[in-house]
Amino acid sequence: MKAGPLSGLKVVELAGLAPGPFACTILADLGADVIRVDRATPGADVLGIPGDPLTRGRRTIGVNTKTPEGVELVLKLVETADVLIEGFRPGVAERMGLGPEQVRARNPRVVYGRMTGWGQDGPLAPAAGHDINYISIAGALEPIGRAGERPVPPLNLVGDFGGGGLMLAMGVLAALHERTSSGKGQVVDASMVDGAALLTASLHGMRAAGVWAGERGDNLLDGGAPFYDTYETSDGKYIAVGAIEMRFWADLVQVLGLNPDELPVHVDKSEWPRLRKIMAEAIGKYTRDELVARAEGTDACLTPVLTPWEAAEHPHNAARGTFVEIGGVVQPAPAPKFGRTPPETPEAPHKPGADTEEVLTEYGLTPADITTLRTSGAIA
Repeated sequence: MKAGPLSGLKVVELAGLAPGPFACTILADLGADVIRVDRATPGADVLGIPGDPLTRGRRTIGVNTKTPEGVELVLKLVETADVLIEGFRPGVAERMGLGPEQVRARNPRVVYGRMTGWGQDGPLAPAAGHDINYISIAGALEPIGRAGERPVPPLNLVGDFGGGGLMLAMGVLAALHERTSSGKGQVVDASMVDGAALLTASLHGMRAAGVWAGERGDNLLDGGAPFYDTYETSDGKYIAVGAIEMRFWADLVQVLGLNPDELPVHVDKSEWPRLRKIMAEAIGKYTRDELVARAEGTDACLTPVLTPWEAAEHPHNAARGTFVEIGGVVQPAPAPKFGRTPPETPEAPHKPGADTEEVLTEYGLTPADITTLRTSGAIA
């Protein structure tokens, strides 16, 4: 049994893309026994990325769910599972014979996690889309970008991962908690639109209070404020500044070698263009590492802008073990950290279908049963 706060939890994952696998990675990282149901075709890796961190820490079986035998095999796994997670368009799982009602008939305690972009209902539910589309109608894309320029996609972090996979994992855990009193599972309908919208909650509050009154790129936290932005250094790299409060601003002024008596009041929005020019000139005199060294030991809220690959080497991240190497790939470690039940370092991703025989044997199938399924094409 794996270590971690979710040790003993059994999860069946119907292989999919990005947010669903991310939710399962979180659960597996924290100790859940996740069995990933991949395609039966040998080597059919859904993402096509060897060593993909989104498939780490779980076993994988290759099943042809287009056959009755394959569907029955998945239902057999579900009989003793706590959670099933799928990321198909609405109605697909039902047509496969693996929808909530079909699964509930086998195990009414199963928490059935559904991951979609638009949700299980609504006018757009059957439509195709990607992260950028989901966050656009959630109101999460429009505020991101420079003033006078078009919105900038924040990779696929807001929809797929923050509003999608992370919300799904949270919803599954909430449903599991409720099950301790009701004894019943339920469907968790996780939509990337819903999740991305929830991530913007504070913006709605700030707008209602009159704090977020400007257009894109003209507000406190969107790069409009010169004391909350990124700047290029003399070596072509960048630093991030977040000196909002007066005491932090005072430290930043000292780090940059500026005379506070010659500066405008930093929260005076009418002075922001002039203040930005002063800051850019001061920062441009130093390399990134020189400025980081000058800020060390202060509360200037000045940090280096690191690439994802540099981040693992930062002393703070190294000290906390924020990144680990798994299967030769440096990647983020499980999070958050637990004082009494820390999870172990995840196993490297297994090739799709690599654990088919081992898992089926655990579930009571005989070698003859497995041979029959393989011959029929129901399993890898």
